[in-house]
Amino acid sequence: MGQLSGQLGAHAVIGLDTSLFIYHLEAHPRYLSLTQEVLAGVEAGRWTAITSTITLMELTARSWQLNRPAVARAYEALLANFPHLVLADATRQAARRAAQLRARYRIRPADALQVATALVHGATAFVTNDRFLTRLDQVLELIVLQDYVQPEGR
Repeated sequence: MGQLSGQLGAHAVIGLDTSLFIYHLEAHPRYLSLTQEVLAGVEAGRWTAITSTITLMELTARSWQLNRPAVARAYEALLANFPHLVLADATRQAARRAAQLRARYRIRPADALQVATALVHGATAFVTNDRFLTRLDQVLELIVLQDYVQPEGR
């Protein structure tokens, strides 16, 4: 088990930002091993993951733009059917919480909805690669993927 899994192991429910899925699906050379570690833990049920329908929008927009509906639908099916991953709607409760987060921490609307949806579903950690969101550390543990990248040569 890696350092990232050890950190996540303290949490029963985690939120996942869109970037994790993009890095994974694009096999990003810097982050793929980390996304594999996180998603393997989710798939095995070591923790439950929450991502909002904002991820669905962000993940599939490019496929729709390129007129590749089959790819967009495949991404949606992946999110909807991944074991121990909840693809959650941004509810009124989440919108209210997102507004509070935006007001207090000055974060972008999509980020506020992502984090608020995770919080509403009981997440105590949020995996992202957006350092700007670390200002939310008072609300839940922010886990930034870049912090777990191994230096080259190791």
